[in-house]
Amino acid sequence: VQLQASGGGLVQVGGSLRLSCTTSGRPFSSYHMGWFRQAPGKEREFVAAISLLGGRSRYADSVKGRFTISRDNAKNTLYLQMNSLKPEDTAVYSCAAYRPPSPVAIIPITPLDYNYWGQGTLVTVSS
Repeated sequence: VQLQASGGGLVQVGGSLRLSCTTSGRPFSSYHMGWFRQAPGKEREFVAAISLLGGRSRYADSVKGRFTISRDNAKNTLYLQMNSLKPEDTAVYSCAAYRPPSPVAIIPITPLDYNYWGQGTLVTVSS
């Protein structure tokens, strides 16, 4: 499956952005999907993930209550709504896909568990 993230940009503290991740190739609904980010000089970290049918999600503590992950399987698209943005949210955001052994399998939060990655999109939050 091919992934492409978009929607990044420059935003002020407290602002909002919505990232999108479009996919092609194998059926989008076969994959748990995740968002990860990497700030300059730091390791890639988990942000949010969602189950293949969208019924379950997981969030990093640092974004709970501010970010919302969602998906539209009919449009083969993953979203990340980011509100109340902070300077520490500045990073390159990437989407990733994980093919679970069953629909009820746990949603992973470790980057190494994900099989496919898209190019990232840069989010810069200015203070």
